[in-house]
Amino acid sequence: MKINSKIDALQLMLTDLRTRNEPIRHKAAFKGCQPEFQSLVSRLIKQLEEELVAEKLTNRDS
Repeated sequence: MKINSKIDALQLMLTDLRTRNEPIRHKAAFKGCQPEFQSLVSRLIKQLEEELVAEKLTNRDS
């Protein structure tokens, strides 16, 4: 199986974003920007998921 470091990096970043990082979330709550923070996390997850799908398709086709 061909190893693709971009796919690995995207999967690791998605795992990291989906993991509840309590210290960061507490800072966002303290600063009063929890909704904005969560919105950004959701947007980043969506964008990275789209890139992951595209990379897998590109990798499969080559």
